[in-house]
Amino acid sequence: MILAFSIVLTITSLLLMLLVLLHKGRGGGLSDMFGGGMTSGLGGSSVAERNLDRLTVGVGIIWALSIVALGLLMKS
Repeated sequence: MILAFSIVLTITSLLLMLLVLLHKGRGGGLSDMFGGGMTSGLGGSSVAERNLDRLTVGVGIIWALSIVALGLLMKS
C-alpha cells in the first residue's frame, strides 16, 4: 500500500510541476523582471485556462491526500 501511494505521489508531483509551469503569468512577480510583463492582456480567461485551473486544483488535491495517506500509513 505504501508503494502504491509513493507512486501516486511521484506522478502527481511531476504532473503538478508541469501544470503550474503551463499557467499564464499574471504579472507582478519575478516574471516581470525578465520580460514577462510585456505580454498583452486580452481580457478574461479562456476555456483552456479555466480547464487548466481545474486540472491543477484536482491534481493538487490528489497530491495532498496522498501525502496525508502516506503519513498515516508510515505512522502505524
